[in-house]
Amino acid sequence: MIVLNGRFAGKKAVVVKAFDDGSKDRKFGHALIAGIERYPRKTTKAMGDKKVAKRMRVKPFVKFVNFNHIMPTRYNIDATIAESLKTAVTEDKLVGVANERSAAKTDLLKKTVKVMFENRYKALGDPKGDKVTSGALYFFRKLKF
Repeated sequence: MIVLNGRFAGKKAVVVKAFDDGSKDRKFGHALIAGIERYPRKTTKAMGDKKVAKRMRVKPFVKFVNFNHIMPTRYNIDATIAESLKTAVTEDKLVGVANERSAAKTDLLKKTVKVMFENRYKALGDPKGDKVTSGALYFFRKLKF
């Protein structure tokens, strides 16, 4: 999906969990999403290993978003990354962060998401990796508009 409003407008994300009827804190329909704030950049064969590793970095974000501020796309990501995101990113972890104002918990949550996204991106370029899907390629490319 694509985020339409706010700080991450125009960024791609994955719905981790949807709350159709709302929750105690948010009375409207919303979703818990994990997305890419800064996409990996292009690499070439001429670049060294250090430079390639640096350019393959991803900066993620995790947040709650109103359904009115997201647009679904026709692409799907792999079930493996979706399941790992569901176990790693939970409502309790993010709500606890908002209540305690603890930046350390947010950073830990983002680091786990970052590792998942980077591992999946590296598997796309690996010839021995699993089959490349159009959804995964779409997710890791910057949206140009």
